[in-house]
Amino acid sequence: MGEYKHNLDTKGRIIVPSKFRDLLSEQFIITRGLDRCLFAYTMDEWARIEEKLKTLPLTKKDARKFTRLFFSGATNVEIDKQGRINIPQNLRDYAGLEKDCTVIGVSSRIEIWDTNAWEGFYTESEENFEDIAEDLIDFDL
Repeated sequence: MGEYKHNLDTKGRIIVPSKFRDLLSEQFIITRGLDRCLFAYTMDEWARIEEKLKTLPLTKKDARKFTRLFFSGATNVEIDKQGRINIPQNLRDYAGLEKDCTVIGVSSRIEIWDTNAWEGFYTESEENFEDIAEDLIDFDL
């Protein structure tokens, strides 16, 4: 959980918030996410997702498209001694990451956003938060 602001350096590196480092351990997976952000998963969570995605029917065009994009963007990253990871150029391009980034914790994954994109998404979603909640299943919150 949480929201953290960090800068991407000129070499494409970003500091992983210290709160997340212990959870991710030294290596984890990042890939293309939804809404033009990046998703980051622990190795264990990635294995669970991979098993679930293997069950998608190969005969469904959308399933093939999604798995191709999701897996082709996936890369194993390592946290260096300064707590940074290097985000590959193709993923930086996909998420529009240039300098100001926002890293958020979302249940079993971490998302990395361009800060302007995150603020736009947040503002739009905040205005509709109650409507969104009403449309979802009642989780007895």
